Amino acid sequence: MKQFVLLSLTCLTLWGCKQAPHKEAPFKMIDQVDFSQVHIQDNFWSPRLKKHISTTLPVCIDQIENQTGRIRNFENAAKREGEHSGIFFDDSDVYKALEGMAYSLINNPNPELEKKADEWIDKFAAAQLPDGYINTYYTLTAPEKRWTNMDKHEMYCAGHMIEAGVAYYKATGKRKLLDVCIRMTDHMMSIFGPGKRDWVPGHEEIELALVKLYQTTGEQKYLDFADWLIEERGHGHGSKGGEGEWDPFYYQDDKPVREMSDIAGHAVRCMYLYCGMADVAALKQDSGYIESLNRLWDDVVLRNMYITGGIGSSRHNEGFTEDYDLPNLDAYCETCASVGMVLWNQRMNQFTGDSKYIDVLERSMYNGALAGISLEGDRFFYVNPLESKGDHHRQAWYGCACCPSQISRFLPSIGNYIYGTSNEAIWVNLYIGNSTEINTDNTNVTLRQETNYPWDGTVKLTVTPSNPLKKEIRLRIPSWCEQYTLSVNGQLVKAPTEKGYAVLNKEWKQGDVISLSMEMPVKLMTADPRVKQNIGKRAIQRGPLVYCMEEVDNPQDFDNLKIAANTSFNAQFNPKLLNGITTIKATTNELAITLIPYYTWDNRKAGKMKVWIDYNE
Repeated sequence: MKQFVLLSLTCLTLWGCKQAPHKEAPFKMIDQVDFSQVHIQDNFWSPRLKKHISTTLPVCIDQIENQTGRIRNFENAAKREGEHSGIFFDDSDVYKALEGMAYSLINNPNPELEKKADEWIDKFAAAQLPDGYINTYYTLTAPEKRWTNMDKHEMYCAGHMIEAGVAYYKATGKRKLLDVCIRMTDHMMSIFGPGKRDWVPGHEEIELALVKLYQTTGEQKYLDFADWLIEERGHGHGSKGGEGEWDPFYYQDDKPVREMSDIAGHAVRCMYLYCGMADVAALKQDSGYIESLNRLWDDVVLRNMYITGGIGSSRHNEGFTEDYDLPNLDAYCETCASVGMVLWNQRMNQFTGDSKYIDVLERSMYNGALAGISLEGDRFFYVNPLESKGDHHRQAWYGCACCPSQISRFLPSIGNYIYGTSNEAIWVNLYIGNSTEINTDNTNVTLRQETNYPWDGTVKLTVTPSNPLKKEIRLRIPSWCEQYTLSVNGQLVKAPTEKGYAVLNKEWKQGDVISLSMEMPVKLMTADPRVKQNIGKRAIQRGPLVYCMEEVDNPQDFDNLKIAANTSFNAQFNPKLLNGITTIKATTNELAITLIPYYTWDNRKAGKMKVWIDYNE
């Protein structure tokens, strides 16, 4: 897909732009504005966030408490007796759902939800053993086998618990779960580390969680432990304790991380590893990690990423095979991996100030990740193919339920990705209706963003500093945007661009208004010719959204429908269809094809679907 990526990630000649001189940026140059400070009021995202509160979280709670044995595992572990039900890593689903509850509480206080969270936390604390260890699978099945099999997800589950503990402490100020996390981490560090036992977590996650624990507690030892675990890879330490063969490629253990250049193995594990590397690199100013991450990013985005921002082409290993192997019908594209792409690319942007990372973040967020949940918020995709014969549908839950719990913690945190601040600038990364107040240069600045994005490319940003503020405001010009106009207080401006951002530099006063108008034409996208599955096909994109055709809209001769060089496209907003969407009519010689945004498919009558459409030259 290299050709596609070059098309989508490189902004072409723009109206009123000149390229500013390139400046090297220091590590960790941008601090994200936390979503707790961002209040979203947006026609696209606000209904989804309301569904998250009214539907998604209750679904997760019901599944965990009533439909599966996940919460009972903790109750049994507290009694030190009883059976363990489900998969050995099911604790992680409970932790991720709790993290989603915590994030919801931050911007939407709810005493009943908080009470439920406290009940769960009491069960976690009761399940913790005196030495700090907590994992219901081993406590109930084989306590003598703790820490013998690196692929049994003990550190993975601990990592998700840490993320939930940090989130809940941040949301409520209550530290009961945070203290449980600290005791478990100290337990792990009493066994593993320099001069102690080697360990390679089979499923990464603990690395980035330890960074959050370091940032919350200020304890350097947690950051150092994250770094140590990352450095353990690629030195022959991986082992399943005799329970199966350790595949170093599958586990990202084939070489030291500083030498990595190609993504391999399980897609979600890769994303968590890269997030941990990026966090440690930023905090420790480690250029070796940065060089490796840059090589890996090129390999992922230029050779192994779907047009939806999804990754992982193989169901066999939930990951990768060879470069440019991107099947549509059999695409894996796990929802968790698309969320991982958002998390990783946000980190890459933080210490580079390069908009190409936000371009990929946005692509993954609006297409790969958002497709993972139904419009009603009650059903989920684990796998996100780019073609369906009519037999692939969202489910209420899964035996391996990592994706429903993942999306439940991702949605309420989308405000994390909108703004950033640095010494020289305020960064506007995403266009979502919201208001926020930030403090920069000892000045409080209120930003109010009004937009109908992603259906429309017009954005109004009102800037209200408490005192006049001399500072750059950098607005990302998305890679899909070829033409735009920019004005300040009604006056057209010619702003220089740097790494994909339009740079406005002036003294900002109360009520200053920035207006950005981006043309949003329909685009025909062509895959790299090395992607054999897409030879003779085209995909349709408008703005950040990838489109698809569903059989329910195109019932006549679906398999033989084509677009051509003379096809005309008409985009029109339909407020009554799929909660309000812009549809695209592709007309060729009076034959019309209706296309809908990819994230909305499988929300109506079952039927076939395809993203890549046959093309008649």
